[in-house]
Amino acid sequence: MSTLTRLWRLGTGRFGLVVMAVILVTALVSLVWTPFDPKSVDVTARWALPGWPHLLGTDGTGRDILSLLMTGARTTVLVAVGAGIVSTVIGVLLAAFGALTPRWTREAVAVLIDILIAFPVLLIAMMISAVWGGSLWVVVWSVGIGFGVSIARVTRPELRRVRGSDYVLAGRAAGLTPLQNLRVHLLPNVAPVFIVQLSWSMAVAVLAEAGLSFLGFGASVTEPSWGLLLAELQKYLQVHPLSVVWPGLAITATVLALNLLGDALREATDPTLRGRSHGPKAIAHTTPGVVA
Repeated sequence: MSTLTRLWRLGTGRFGLVVMAVILVTALVSLVWTPFDPKSVDVTARWALPGWPHLLGTDGTGRDILSLLMTGARTTVLVAVGAGIVSTVIGVLLAAFGALTPRWTREAVAVLIDILIAFPVLLIAMMISAVWGGSLWVVVWSVGIGFGVSIARVTRPELRRVRGSDYVLAGRAAGLTPLQNLRVHLLPNVAPVFIVQLSWSMAVAVLAEAGLSFLGFGASVTEPSWGLLLAELQKYLQVHPLSVVWPGLAITATVLALNLLGDALREATDPTLRGRSHGPKAIAHTTPGVVA
């Protein structure tokens, strides 16, 4: 049974896959089509309620909220994927150096990780944004570096635990280089823990972008963003509360989907957890002849 099939059989996996697929498709479709021009201002349609032709209503300048959400999905996908790639590279490199190198290097990496992890990710992003200006790439790199350190801190002990396993020693005896051993034997064994941390970093990246944009440290006004839209609409929360619901729901659903998808991926890829979703009968079936 493939990992995707096992993932789809889990309720949390289905929810995460469907939500993320909808967001990805929406982001791609917005590149070529939106119901209205998201930059178009129509003062005659200010604060229109949800209906036809504005399915989610309009804001105070008459812009279509659905079109704004569709274009904002591009920013969400870019930030989540970008932060995931940066945190993956940094996390794997730091964990490998902290687990597979000589003792003095391992101790130096451990000290570096302890120092870097003491700084909150959002604080680092705000300080960098104050110096270099608000940008999506500032958010991507800030969150990627911050959670790359977190990934390294979690996966480094796991790598050290499995480095002395028989199959790792056998691979070393067979002539595999440390890099090959890392790719073939070590990383697959820490993948479940790594996947959860990676999905968490992507979810926090989405939250960080929305929060920083809300505070004016994230995306510029020329870049579509759910955080910027939320910041603009919350000023009129008491008068037009429904308009704030849509970007809030989009951010919440994305973060929830990423977290649930990470948990489901761990259960689908970790052999010690697979049996839990199939019950005692499936466990008994996969271990014939075993006497308790």
